[in-house]
Amino acid sequence: MPPGGEPAPVLLLSNSLGTNLSMWDAQLPEFERHFSVLRYDTRGHGRTTVVPGPYNFEQLGADVVALLDALKLERVHFCGLSMGGMTGLWLGLHAASRFRKLIICSASAKFGTAELWEKRIATVRQGGMKSISPQVVERWYTSEFRERAPETVRATLQIIEGTSSEGYVNCCAALRDSDLREDVANIRTSTLIISGTHDPAATPTDGKFLASRIPGAQYSELNAAHLSNIEAPEDFSREVMGFLTSEGG
Repeated sequence: MPPGGEPAPVLLLSNSLGTNLSMWDAQLPEFERHFSVLRYDTRGHGRTTVVPGPYNFEQLGADVVALLDALKLERVHFCGLSMGGMTGLWLGLHAASRFRKLIICSASAKFGTAELWEKRIATVRQGGMKSISPQVVERWYTSEFRERAPETVRATLQIIEGTSSEGYVNCCAALRDSDLREDVANIRTSTLIISGTHDPAATPTDGKFLASRIPGAQYSELNAAHLSNIEAPEDFSREVMGFLTSEGG
């Protein structure tokens, strides 16, 4: 929190499928200069209790609202990536009064097909998280980044493999069942969409669709794959900070 004066506005960070709140570590030094940063583990991830599933975004969004209520936070900024981005879209539709601005990163109004998610769920149920972790990392980072940052790749593999299989497949079901393509035009909160140029999971086309449908939304594209905040941390932080500290919204 910045020293002196009024309390800093709160910036809430929401993690991707298969990670935890540590995915935002690279952003903290910059973000905490201007905001009170609030990170949490999405249901079924990190240190949360894995309650029975399948989950849906009404639950995942309500978890965020309950967190704000518990901390007596009336309005905050929200930044979510991938699954966290989909959570942000749901919140923009169903709890808009609680949010000042939304940053939706590496996200789509609809992620993949039901068949894709059913196959992913079956693979994890049979073989655990290690059965998918190498392929997931290949989609999350470009080959160039994987070559120059092997320690980051190893750390990411550990996070994926440390995620609860049950929590993971329960959130896969939420992504499988969510389709907001017809709804996002009703979002009225000031919104920034961030896509990775090389993201195969939530492509720039997906990001541009969101930006074109959400009234007044801004669009930014980074030279990265899916986890752009880790692959291009300085550019990511600059885009987020520029949006949050600009007038309006």
